[in-house]
Amino acid sequence: MSRKHGDWPLWEVFIRSRQGLSHKHVGSLHAADEAMALENARDVYTRRMEGLSIWVVPASAITASSPTEKDVMFDPANDKVYRHPTFYKLPDEIKNM
Repeated sequence: MSRKHGDWPLWEVFIRSRQGLSHKHVGSLHAADEAMALENARDVYTRRMEGLSIWVVPASAITASSPTEKDVMFDPANDKVYRHPTFYKLPDEIKNM
C-alpha cells in the first residue's frame, strides 16, 4: 500500500556549492524515502549544476531552539572569562597577536 504524496515526510535540503566550503539550507520537499529525497533535491535545487554535495535530513530529526528563548540561549559570554583573549598569557616571542 503506497502513501499519498501528502503523507510523505518532509525533508530539509542542504547544498554545498562548488565555491563553498559548507552546506547551506536551500529549502524543503516531501519525499517517500531518502533516495527519492536526494533525487528530488537534485532536480529541484541544482538545475544549473551548481551543487557539489547534497544533504537531505528528515525534518522530524531536527531539533531547533525557539526565537523566544534567544536571551537564554545566546546570552553574552561575559561570564565566560576563558573566552576573552586577556585570559591567556602569550610568550614574549610573540610580537604581533
